[in-house]
Amino acid sequence: MNKAYVWMMVLAALLAAISQVFLKSSALREHKGLLWEYLNGYVIAGYGMLAVSLLLNMWAYQGVEYRFGPVINATSYVFVLVLGRLFLKERITIRKLVGNVMIILGILIYVFWS
Repeated sequence: MNKAYVWMMVLAALLAAISQVFLKSSALREHKGLLWEYLNGYVIAGYGMLAVSLLLNMWAYQGVEYRFGPVINATSYVFVLVLGRLFLKERITIRKLVGNVMIILGILIYVFWS
């Protein structure tokens, strides 16, 4: 497995998480009308990053075994938790924390015992 492709897949997961932050940030704002809910910078940037993330993921699968793809992509949940706290000032509840710890443990178990 090529490490460059693994890092590309991690970057894709990070971009997907950033795109979710942009989309939620737009959803929390007041808009002039229905059309402006979809035609604003946050939404366009969010969907643009999501498209780049998908392309990076497709490219990364050339050098990553298929069984590792979903495991690497699960890091996006951890990124969303951290970015949501930093940029949206969301609370990190015990349920969110436990869920993310379980995701990280699952990733570590899969990587080291498969």
